[in-house]
Amino acid sequence: MEWKTRYEQWRNHEALDAELKAQLQNLEHDEAKQEEHFYQYIQFGTGGMRGELAPGTNRMNIYTVRRAAEGMARYIDKQGGEAKQRGVAIAYDSRYYSKRFAIESARTMGKYGIRTYIFENLRPTPELSFAVRTLNAHNGIVITASHNPPEYNGFKVYGEDGGQIPPQAAGEVIQEIESIPNELDIQVAEQAQLEKDGLLVWIGEDIDGPYVEKVTTLVQQPQVIQKASETLKIVFSPLHGTAASLVPRVLRQAGFKHVTTVEEQCTPDPEFSTVSSPNPEEPAAFEHAIELGKVQQADLLMATDPDADRMGVVCKGPDDEYVPLTGNQVGALMLHYLLSQYQAQGCLPQNGVMLKTIVTSELGRAIADLFHIQTIDTLTGFKYIGEKIKTFEQSGEHQFLFGYEESYGYLIGDFVRDKDAVQACLLIAEVAAHYHQQGLTLYDALTAIYEEVGYYKEGLESITLKGLEGTRQIEQITSRFRDHQWLRDTFPQITAVEDYQIRKRTWFTTGQEEDITLPQANVVKCLIDDDTWFCIRPSGTEPKIKCYFGVKSDSDKNSTTKLAQLKTQVMNQIELETKA
Repeated sequence: MEWKTRYEQWRNHEALDAELKAQLQNLEHDEAKQEEHFYQYIQFGTGGMRGELAPGTNRMNIYTVRRAAEGMARYIDKQGGEAKQRGVAIAYDSRYYSKRFAIESARTMGKYGIRTYIFENLRPTPELSFAVRTLNAHNGIVITASHNPPEYNGFKVYGEDGGQIPPQAAGEVIQEIESIPNELDIQVAEQAQLEKDGLLVWIGEDIDGPYVEKVTTLVQQPQVIQKASETLKIVFSPLHGTAASLVPRVLRQAGFKHVTTVEEQCTPDPEFSTVSSPNPEEPAAFEHAIELGKVQQADLLMATDPDADRMGVVCKGPDDEYVPLTGNQVGALMLHYLLSQYQAQGCLPQNGVMLKTIVTSELGRAIADLFHIQTIDTLTGFKYIGEKIKTFEQSGEHQFLFGYEESYGYLIGDFVRDKDAVQACLLIAEVAAHYHQQGLTLYDALTAIYEEVGYYKEGLESITLKGLEGTRQIEQITSRFRDHQWLRDTFPQITAVEDYQIRKRTWFTTGQEEDITLPQANVVKCLIDDDTWFCIRPSGTEPKIKCYFGVKSDSDKNSTTKLAQLKTQVMNQIELETKA
């Protein structure tokens, strides 16, 4: 059995890292755990890899990081001397071993004569994207597991445009990685020698300053910020992550005067000890911000995830109670504001495009339609939005105006090619200032949008299914939702199914089939009349199956009821499948 061979290799490796060796000894009498840790190599997908920190080939540790970095180094080495000279920019977040993994990556690449630029301390993922472009680096790496639990870390790869590495290049890197016979035998260069030779360069304010300047150019109405800043109060939390200094700095530079940070959450903490989950998608992550907001009588509360590519918002609602907004709602507010400002300034381009993912609310499309702006859908994952921006840049056919996804990721300025919570914090603060001047809250503004285009509501349910059995169950569930006869019998209201695995849309009413032009993906989306839909998708980074829902009706109450009924119907079926 292959996993046993790998386990024995690690167990008997004399130079094995002492900490990992001690952890491995804890598995000595647990064969099931041994298999879990070694039954495969941690999956390196099109964007990189992510997993639990522990010994083993199926875990994140210095050896699996070296393996990934070695594969990247071999890929870059084959591109020639210029690629090696341009090098790789590397950033990392506040998680366990993040800085060590960044340095191990540099040591692995330095052996090939590949220059690396490493941030002197933790920085947001979007700033890494900016750094790749600014430094004209050949690639970028971020050591992060985004908003996953504390026991996770990851290795995320970027291309020369600052976007996540494109599929062809990713395929070549994966091929190199898979050709490595033994991760334990990978040799690395000495850090001090790399620094001396100029092959490991530390970066910091030389990137921070230009990045902050670029972000502040996104302000649409500086005079509105100036007026509103006298009374508008903002509370911000980086949730123990990378945005502790940059977001307040950007807000101050833009003119916001009353910005208070949640001090106990400004300290980098790999345990994320003040929250149950460092995820701004979860209302519970705002508990401390809400407490401070009540004291400060704040109008706007914002939080970013550990690598600062996602942002969540809480605002005042009815009776001045704090209300969390969804990613779809925040995106809608920012999109409506941007397009209305472009229109008012006479600079709304005829070839302008708004980008969103297939599981993002149709509310965004409805808003874009109001301004006669085209909406283009992409697969789930911001890398696809980044790829579209690059295509527009090359062809000149479209002008990118705004991109977002339901999972709290937004991009306004294309000087970054991944979702950017620093940009998003500035823009939503300006949107709040705009309405604050009119005596309105973000909640009021959102209600007005709903009244104009309809009440859209969305939901997400995730089921965690770990291990080999979990993998089998996830495959079984997605397979079931690809069975058209079963769908017809179980959900008679469905009008069409989009199967991204075979890239076909099938209309149940006519039997007609249409091609889907997006890339292949393990996703099934079921369409129902009146902008109602649901979508089944295995997570690409966690052992989960995700179920997305979207409805529309003429009132908030009706949409709430409609959404609850749809969720119950779908999740009941999924629960039956997990027990089968």
